[in-house]
Parts: sequence; structure tokens; C-alpha cells
Amino acid sequence: MTRQRHRNGNGSGITGGRTEESGGTGVNGTTRRRWAVVTAAAMAMAVPVTLGAAGDAGAAGGHSIVFARYTAAAPTEDLYAISPSGGTTVKITHTSTVSEVMPSWSPDGKRVAFVRYGSGGAIDGIWTMNTTGSDLKAVPGTKGASDPAWSPDGKRIAYAKPVGTQREIYVADIDGTPATRLTHTAADDLHPTWSPDGKYLAFNRADAGGHSRVMKIRLSTLAQTAVTGPSSHDWTPDWSHGDRIAFSRVDSSGFAHLYLVRPDGTGLHSITGALFNDKNPSWSPDGSRLVFTRGGTDDTDPEHLYVVRADGTALTQLTKTDSHDVEADWRP
Repeated sequence: MTRQRHRNGNGSGITGGRTEESGGTGVNGTTRRRWAVVTAAAMAMAVPVTLGAAGDAGAAGGHSIVFARYTAAAPTEDLYAISPSGGTTVKITHTSTVSEVMPSWSPDGKRVAFVRYGSGGAIDGIWTMNTTGSDLKAVPGTKGASDPAWSPDGKRIAYAKPVGTQREIYVADIDGTPATRLTHTAADDLHPTWSPDGKYLAFNRADAGGHSRVMKIRLSTLAQTAVTGPSSHDWTPDWSHGDRIAFSRVDSSGFAHLYLVRPDGTGLHSITGALFNDKNPSWSPDGSRLVFTRGGTDDTDPEHLYVVRADGTALTQLTKTDSHDVEADWRP
């Protein structure tokens, strides 16, 4: 898999002010679909995470936003961390032949789950590590899986996994067992996010017509409810402790902007509106702010992390290097 394919996606299908509308295959860049082809070679490519230098000791300990980064000079993505107030980034993973992406904090802030894939594009699965990048553990049964999301009680993990040509939502204990398939549709279900009480998951569902909407599923009954409309282009939801869902929507402007909605589908409104692509929102623990990725109008433009208040004010740029900084997750 190329960096270009991965970057265009980030769960959004957003490319230079437009969306790639080719049904299930149009999401996540020129497609995360190819990630579904998991081979034995992926394991051979999965080398251990190398810890940073002594200066990185403590790594993400005081840097509560973790994200994936790549640059034109680097062939693979690594995970980094930064403080919500900005400043120096800390590199957490150091691997030259595999990429670490899609980080998700554990609720106690002591571990990070992430997806690892090799240079051929095959997903090696979901792994977890501590905040220094050590104590690396694979989550069994997650070959080909993406979009890990840690449950509020820290005992389970939700993720998207290929079933045939589509992805479905699964949930498992953190040791990988038992894995329970939650969705059974012809659509592409991905990017699960937990409700604060752990009783629901929200996720985005991409259909064959190129649309994607935010859905909600109750874990006890598997009853599903649409949160946003069927003709939407909605991606990467994140559920706050204050019971609001943030997501990225490609709206009538042709650009992706951040929107908020209540879990019952009411109160929909946008909080960003510039002529940039805003994606992958992640809530601060108190629900007052969001970190997200802002990209330009062309695939060659850098992508940086920004923080914004939930009312759309106090926009602040966090990262400024010539890099692509994506998929940020704010420590609970």
C-alpha cells in the first residue's frame, strides 16, 4: 500500500475538496479494500517496534494527543504524540518496513491500540503498546482489521474487519476472544466509536452509491438506527463523554467540514467551514474541544493537526512541519 492510498482515506474517502464516490471501494482512500487481502508475508514484515532514544523516555506520557505521520522522505507511517497546547512532537514508534496507523488510547491512558500494515499493503492486524512504544502485543483474531476503538471500561475493543468484499463491525475482549460480529449488511461498515456508557457503538456505513451515513447500534440487541441521512457523505464519527457525536461531512461546498449531532440525530450543525478538508475529529476528555486533521485542496499539500472548541471558535494549529499528520486520538 502506498502512503497516497492511506492518506486519502483516513476513513473519509476525501480527496482534494471532493469525495471518491465509488461505493464501498471508494472509502479510505483509493481503498482500504486492498488491506483486506491478508497474507502470511505480512507477519514476516512485522518487525518489533523500536523504542526512541533516551530523550524520548516517557514518550507519550505528557503528550495526550497521539497521531500517525508520514513525510515525503519516509516510506512508512509512525506514531507520534503532542501536547494539546502544541510544542515538540515525540516519536513513539520507529519502524522502517511497516506502518503504524489509526491509534486509539485505552481509557486509563496507559496503552495505545493501533493498526500495523506492511509495505505490500496487507494489514497485519491490531496491536497494543504502552506509551513509550514498548510491551508490544498483538490482538489475536484481528488480521485484516482496522479502526480499533477501546471500550470505556477498557475490557473490549471494537474494530472493522473484512467479510468477503465488505467490512463489518466486530467487538472482542482485549485478548481477542470472543470476537462477535455485530453488523451483517452489503454495505461497508467502519470506524466504530463507543457511547460513554458502553451500550452503543456509532460507525459510518458506506453504500454502493457512494454515500456514507453515521449509524448507531445497541450492543445488547444489535438494533441499528440511522443518525444521519441516507444521501450524506459522513465519515469518522467520534462520540464524546458529553453525548455528542462529531464527524466529518463532505457538504455542498465540496469540502469536508466538521459537524456535530446528538445520538438521536437532532441538533445537527457544522463547526468548521473553511475551504479545506477537515477530518478525523477526536474529542477532548471534557468534551469542550476537538483535535482534527486539516488538509489542503491538493493531495500534495501537507496535512496538519488543529484544535477547535466545540462551538467552532479558538481554532489553533498544533503541527506545522512539512508532513501529513492524521488520525489523531485525544487521551480520555
